[in-house]
Amino acid sequence: MKIGVIGTGYVGLVTAVCLSDLGHAVQGTDIDADKIDKANQGISHIYEPGLEELLKKNLKSGNLSFSHDLHQTIQDSNVLFVCVNTPQREDGSADMCYVEGTSRSIAENLNTYKLIVEKSTVPIQTSMWIKRTISLYKKGDADFDVASNPEFLREGSAVYDFMNPDRVIIGAESDRARDILVKIYKKYSDKILVTNIDTAELIKHASNSFLAMKISYINLMSELCDKTDANVELVAKGMGLDPRIGPLFLRAGLGYGGSCFPKDVRALIKIGEDLGVDLTLLKEVDRINRDRIQSFIQKIKKALWIIKDKKIAVLGLAFKPETDDLRNAPSIYLIEALQKEEAVLRLYDPEALDNMKSVFPEQSPSLLYTDNPYDAVRDANATLIVTEWEEFKNLDLDKIKTLMANPIIIDGRNVFDPEDVKKLGFEYYSVGRK
Repeated sequence: MKIGVIGTGYVGLVTAVCLSDLGHAVQGTDIDADKIDKANQGISHIYEPGLEELLKKNLKSGNLSFSHDLHQTIQDSNVLFVCVNTPQREDGSADMCYVEGTSRSIAENLNTYKLIVEKSTVPIQTSMWIKRTISLYKKGDADFDVASNPEFLREGSAVYDFMNPDRVIIGAESDRARDILVKIYKKYSDKILVTNIDTAELIKHASNSFLAMKISYINLMSELCDKTDANVELVAKGMGLDPRIGPLFLRAGLGYGGSCFPKDVRALIKIGEDLGVDLTLLKEVDRINRDRIQSFIQKIKKALWIIKDKKIAVLGLAFKPETDDLRNAPSIYLIEALQKEEAVLRLYDPEALDNMKSVFPEQSPSLLYTDNPYDAVRDANATLIVTEWEEFKNLDLDKIKTLMANPIIIDGRNVFDPEDVKKLGFEYYSVGRK
């Protein structure tokens, strides 16, 4: 099976590497020459545990290669996984220009039968437009099929998720397309669910929006807990013991971020509008999530009264642990809010520092980056926990206390046990807990 992966961003690179590890001959291609050059050297342009090791392994085995030549990759492949970006417009809709451009390139190089597989998250009925575009622009009589195979990769565990899927969704328009994808994923035959294409396209948006709803729901409950003696962690535990609900995605905090949940919720809202379906429920999910930063700012003001000129350590910048991704990261909106209040900021993250420097360049003395968490908290009036890295759970809190000007921790991820931290002499604020 000769597979071409078009687009080597987050999804594309993981897809190319993992498909090659399943034994397929895979070639990745991208308009970004730097990504291709790095990949050919065995260097991953994203931080993802286990990915670089697997990349080097399959380059060495010969199963995996990368090319700057999109046209050649299309011509040489039997199956094409489309993993290009679908950025969000202001109205929530997906900008499909890259998908359309890729479809035209496929049409211009359609030399033999090919299966075109949507891997990017796309609106329902996108397959219809891909098929129409290829039919309009192809020059010969070579045949093709379009299929949908949405990804369910969690950043920080994407390699594990690909190699240990809980489901493989195949949306196919023909028996031929279905059989090819079933063959590609034969190792996971017991996990395969075959649907029509519209269903497969909707499953991804529906899944992510539902998980986002769980997060916003427990964050809403945390607001009630903050105003009473209820403990949101025990509320979540009690809810999660019900097998109809389950414990996952019931962790209160600063809300969700990343490239999927915010984008997919808003995209599904827009899809509903376009199809005449009122998805007000999801509008509230999005609003609750956006309000989390202001709620956290109020906790900071409760602790410090006046934020202006206060030295504040921000521990954690990536939107979640085990990634350097800052897309829709709560830290960005928090830093913007703190800058408006004229705080003096010291920022630290184990992996995302370089990425954040391109968003917020250093501005001495008002905003500086540090090489470790202890330098960040030195002389700080408050320390904020924004990402729940394991490193922060294992901090030497006695040392932190001696370094800080005021021993105040405002924990946006409920990393610490309130009683333990308070016993050490800290003033401690968390989410939905006393």
